[in-house]
Amino acid sequence: MTLNIAVLISGRGSNLQSIIDNVESGYIPNANVSVVISDNKDAYGLKRAMNHGINAVFIDPAAYQSKEDLDSALLDVLARSSTDVLLLAGFMRILGSDVINAYSNRIMNIHPALLPSFKGLHAQKQALDYGVKITGCTVHFVDEGMDSGPIILQKSVPVLDSDTEESLSERILAQEHIIFPEAVKLFAEGRLYVKGRRVHIL
Repeated sequence: MTLNIAVLISGRGSNLQSIIDNVESGYIPNANVSVVISDNKDAYGLKRAMNHGINAVFIDPAAYQSKEDLDSALLDVLARSSTDVLLLAGFMRILGSDVINAYSNRIMNIHPALLPSFKGLHAQKQALDYGVKITGCTVHFVDEGMDSGPIILQKSVPVLDSDTEESLSERILAQEHIIFPEAVKLFAEGRLYVKGRRVHIL
């Protein structure tokens, strides 16, 4: 059985590229990126998808009267792509309950902080402003809360006295490109088991 992966993006798609590369190399086994979906027609990640012969879909939020209608359109695309797992790679919208329930424990997000610290936007700036010595990134399953789902993998990154938001973001991003494919690999191998808030790796 081939695992069909759908990736949601809003921007440049560097985490998308790391997923594509790791699927193509075989690191993520028996998998296929079947569709890349963006809410931004100018997202460079759509070009990345097309460069690899992957179906690239723009869903225009302005074309729908309600969030429910938008989610319904998203679910239609996911169903047509026979989606098994949904990855949020820099997707800047909150998914509705219909999507989350349809793909329970099959939606993964990458977040640039060690959750539960620094949820939401600008997590790197939040870490700098708070003065932490260590931050990092987290791959987690998505639930209906804000960056609150069960944690799959985390990677720490030291905060340097000389760091700016940009330099810290770049170092965290390098680790995101490692642990996001690793989490998808574990999923593809059937090695993730969720019980309550805890994700067990078999």
